[in-house]
Amino acid sequence: MPLPKPNIRTAIAFVHDIAATVVAWGLAYSFRFNFEIPSSYLKSFWEILPWVIPIHAATFLWFGLYRGLWHYASLPDLRRILLAVLTSAAAVPLVLFMLQILAGTPRTVLLLAPILLLLIMGGSRLAYRLWKEHRLYGLKKIEGNLVLVLGAGDGAIGLVKELARSVQWRVAGLLDDDPAKRGMMLHGFKVLGRINELPAVAEKLGVAHAIIAMTPTAIDRRKIRRSQLDRRHSDRLHRDRRHALEMCSTAGVKALIVPSYDDLISGKITVSQIRNVELDDLLGRDPVVLDNDRLHDLLAGKTILVTGAGGSIGSELCRQIAKFEPCRLVLFELNEFVLYNIEQELRISFPEMPMVFMIGDIKDPARLSQVFTQFQPAVVFHAAAYKHVPLMEQENAWQAVLNNVWGTYVLARTAIQHGVEKFVLISTDKAVNPTNVMGASKRLAEMICQALQQSVCLSAGEDPGDAVQKTCFVMVRFGNVLGSTGSVIPKFREQIAKGGPITVTHSEVTRYFMSIPEAAQLVLQAGLMGGKEGGGEIFVLDMGEPIKIADLAKDMIRLSGLTEGDIKIVYNGLRPGEKLYEELLADDENTLPTPHSKLRIAQARQVDAQWLTDLVAWLNEHPVLSDEEVKQGLTRWVPEYKQGIELGNQ
Repeated sequence: MPLPKPNIRTAIAFVHDIAATVVAWGLAYSFRFNFEIPSSYLKSFWEILPWVIPIHAATFLWFGLYRGLWHYASLPDLRRILLAVLTSAAAVPLVLFMLQILAGTPRTVLLLAPILLLLIMGGSRLAYRLWKEHRLYGLKKIEGNLVLVLGAGDGAIGLVKELARSVQWRVAGLLDDDPAKRGMMLHGFKVLGRINELPAVAEKLGVAHAIIAMTPTAIDRRKIRRSQLDRRHSDRLHRDRRHALEMCSTAGVKALIVPSYDDLISGKITVSQIRNVELDDLLGRDPVVLDNDRLHDLLAGKTILVTGAGGSIGSELCRQIAKFEPCRLVLFELNEFVLYNIEQELRISFPEMPMVFMIGDIKDPARLSQVFTQFQPAVVFHAAAYKHVPLMEQENAWQAVLNNVWGTYVLARTAIQHGVEKFVLISTDKAVNPTNVMGASKRLAEMICQALQQSVCLSAGEDPGDAVQKTCFVMVRFGNVLGSTGSVIPKFREQIAKGGPITVTHSEVTRYFMSIPEAAQLVLQAGLMGGKEGGGEIFVLDMGEPIKIADLAKDMIRLSGLTEGDIKIVYNGLRPGEKLYEELLADDENTLPTPHSKLRIAQARQVDAQWLTDLVAWLNEHPVLSDEEVKQGLTRWVPEYKQGIELGNQ
């Protein structure tokens, strides 16, 4: 057992425990003889003391009693004291017997001394902690900010314990919707009422802050330990959080949160973790469980190439991939500025990992051939795309097709020629029954990968399952990600900063949302799982329930500490090619389950090599096409493409 680092606190604690040992043995003798110790036994006491002290000192050091601070003395510390005292209680008689001086020691003393020592050592530590916390609490009465804790479950109890030691915060009480907890005292703080009563309680007590600390029930916690939080319980929990945020907004109280389920349940909460509520906290998304061991096999020690590496998804993919220690990470990006930004970040975060930052266009076969020849990537994540629906719909339709369709074809062919093991295409829910050029172009990109997978399989043998060591294509569809480039979140944030109004296209427009890290993690998981059936699978991510954009705007207003009276919401109509709602499956598709609860495989319509040949001929037939010509062509190649029809109005 390593010795504690010597310092004044350690020395004082050690001296205290040695003195406690002497006192405990002295009291044991005194109690045994009713404080009238015969001279013969008093002589025995002084005779054994030089052996008792070093034995106890050695056990105290061995069990690491001086590695913690008395201020934070807790059950683990008391457990170590108990083990040390019991060990000493066994060692002392043994040593005295070996020295043949045990006979003069009363057996009652051998039993009383450990009990008294345990009481003195444990009691002094707890007394010090109570005194210290009482003193801090006195300071907090003057300096701390009053705060209400919303929730009275296990997580809230852990939070209250931490806040009780904080000078920054002063707990005014707790609010919880469980009627059985009304009026209860938790660590000295009262459950004052229901969440709905927050405005009245906050006004009465003069509280300006509230911390949302709602946790799952005992049944839910067993589910978390077993796998992920059950969807039904998760939805309820996030509804409760959203309701708590609404109450904070109504009360004019600043809402704060401790975000992590694991931290709330395990009690690993620190004041520094308390932060402002973000949209991700209200999204209702459960943590992603990754197959880290197999992902390590897929990525570790290999060269990984990411296109569109400076974009929202591409850059997050790079961050996630870097954790699995590839032998080299190649970042391919057309935009110089975003590539520079991600370079600066990754150089700091992963200074030891070999990385290559390359400017280039996925439509340039010569540049791609140079990159693939030089670095020989084993896995390609293709995130480069034009994604902004209105921009691609007018004046830029042909550029969307060239970049999203032709660029995918050129990149995929290059990957096959250079023996890439796995090619993962980042697709979109807008590829399903597309009503806009961007969505149709991404569906074409999926179909190109499907056709190329067929050609790869046929080149390996009649059975697609024979395509061993050949390029495996995997497509991943998901909806919007919070905070991505061009999404509504940065736009709403900017509009709120200017005092409004927030512009929303339609009061009923809905979208699927997930966080950027979750999307990137599920892309990695899908990339790992793809190829079991010969490749060419389209994975559909579990996006949960769609969210109204208007509700998202209202949430952002509340998160800013404002109300809809402060920031108006204006509806300005659907834009060209925009749907009222998105889909993850086309009319002729269904899905198959996978071992991962958040991934399913879409059974999509297949295309053949002749279809691909004809498509490539069309792409090469004209140097440029007008928007109308592009849209007419897309109706031929993507039959489900319905130009200018908004779903929900049909």
